[in-house]
Amino acid sequence: MADFDPDWGFATLGVRAFEPARGVGEHSAAIHPTSSFVFGSAAEAAAVFAGEAPGYVYSRFTNPTVQAFERRLAAMEGGEACVATASGMAAILSLCLATLKTGDEVIASTSLFGATVNLFNNVLSRFGIVTRWVSLTDLDAWRQALTPKTRLLFVETPSNPLSEVADIAALAELAHAHGAKLAVDNCFLTPVLQQPLKLGADYVIHSATKYLDGQGRCLGGAVVGDAQSVGKDVFSFLRTAGPSMSPFNAWVFLKGLETLALRMQAHGDNAMQLARWLEQQPQVQRVYYSGLESHPGHALAKRQQRGFGGVLSFELRGGREQAWKLIDATRLLSITANLGDTRTTITHPATTTHGRVSAEARAKAGIGENLVRIAVGLEDVKDLIADLRQALTA
Repeated sequence: MADFDPDWGFATLGVRAFEPARGVGEHSAAIHPTSSFVFGSAAEAAAVFAGEAPGYVYSRFTNPTVQAFERRLAAMEGGEACVATASGMAAILSLCLATLKTGDEVIASTSLFGATVNLFNNVLSRFGIVTRWVSLTDLDAWRQALTPKTRLLFVETPSNPLSEVADIAALAELAHAHGAKLAVDNCFLTPVLQQPLKLGADYVIHSATKYLDGQGRCLGGAVVGDAQSVGKDVFSFLRTAGPSMSPFNAWVFLKGLETLALRMQAHGDNAMQLARWLEQQPQVQRVYYSGLESHPGHALAKRQQRGFGGVLSFELRGGREQAWKLIDATRLLSITANLGDTRTTITHPATTTHGRVSAEARAKAGIGENLVRIAVGLEDVKDLIADLRQALTA
């Protein structure tokens, strides 16, 4: 069987692309939980270690199960190479430390996941890498923030938690005109609903922990891009520094990709119905979901996305007390900050996902004390609505 056909649809790519070699005729991909690999001779070992012959060396950076996941995800994103990492944050760190150096500058959106903000502000800054912060949707602000030292533009789109939408093609054009590159965190939509590389982005970041797994079981991340920057530079960083994905986790993610297309459609359908219902509730001040016509990024989202994903947020009339009371009153929803699960989750971003971000930064990102985020799962949506109805009443 061919590794993959570029004309295959996403569902087929997720199931069939780069199927691992079968050792004993197994139909489901095998797990290779081994730390090292045996060679037939000293000469063969030397050749494989030197990269002069194909083969696996050590599971810190070469493992058949991890490689199968990397190749399949690269095919789905339309990339030349993928490097799997121990977590989504490890993927961002690996990309930055592999491609940036002291004195380089990054321009990042103020609408980023809290841990990503802290990574740029508190970790990369120690290495002399400067981050400039701008509004995700203000192209003029991105343009004005560029300097001769700018090497990377970094965005999430749709953003966490307000579902703001960045113009990927415009940002890519802006970056390339100034000798910089664009990285897009595609966690919320996955390649099923958005392919940033085809819109001009240079790198795609994933927290495989989320929708690529789909059931909240394992931690993992990935960087997808070209053969040089990702296939060689990021891979070399991983080989030496070791933020590696385990074979077991890679197997879970590989199996997750098989159902990704179906799940993303179902998450989106449920989220759209829930968002429309929330808009009609008197206790709700505003709903943030790019699938709604009321969302300022809706038209752009329709152009560059194939769907709107499963994450929404909304502002209650009131403050933290009302938000916490609502969350505590839910019975079916899980109170946790993770997302991408079959189970619907609910959280208070200001005190969880963005709790370590300064109050000033939260204010700039529009994350108020009355904001609640829901990652819509795969339950029957009428049950989710019933639970939220009784919680809003409470």
